[in-house]
Amino acid sequence: MSVTVVVADDQEIVRTGLTMILNAQPDIEVVGEAADGRRAIELARRLRPDVCLFDIRMPGLDGIEATRALAGPAVADPIAVVVITTFDLDEYVYAALRAGAKGFLLKDAGPALLAQAVHAAASGEALIAPNVTTRLLKAFADSGPAAPPKQPIEALTDREEQVLAAVARGHTNSEIAGELYITLSTVKTHIASLMTKLGARNRVEIAMWAYETDRVRPSA
Repeated sequence: MSVTVVVADDQEIVRTGLTMILNAQPDIEVVGEAADGRRAIELARRLRPDVCLFDIRMPGLDGIEATRALAGPAVADPIAVVVITTFDLDEYVYAALRAGAKGFLLKDAGPALLAQAVHAAASGEALIAPNVTTRLLKAFADSGPAAPPKQPIEALTDREEQVLAAVARGHTNSEIAGELYITLSTVKTHIASLMTKLGARNRVEIAMWAYETDRVRPSA
């Protein structure tokens, strides 16, 4: 069964290109396209795609506000959103992740990473482009609020710390399982425990917490 996607980008040539790339995948189908955030929200609410792929900078209502409307903390039945942008600007991506985005990519990520990000979001995971993970998330931590990061409701185990660091570096569940010599189900159990202890809604928030608390540094 195909993963359904709504694509939103204000540039028609980019929107068409993204749609062609995704539709070329045997198990992904673009079911709607929008040129602005308001239209994207309308389509997403009507079509209920598995994933929304949103550009950040769009006229009227931007991708950040559209993400918050569909995946924000107040949304009872959120839709997975992946942000894709040309602009390698920390504050944009930071705002998008805070708004509820499951991951982000730069538009030069390539077809394989784009498809991987869509599949990850559809399966409840998040993919952060490895080439920007450490720099951007560390920058988010440095530019974030002065208040200290929230503390976990229970101390993390050594294994959870290892999984936390791997998630923060943008590694997938399968990659983490291979690195730590544990099963995929064990990785998922650790991630679920991290989400509970940190009060995180998804992998992205786990990663952001790791940077905010200096668990992971750009040189790591």
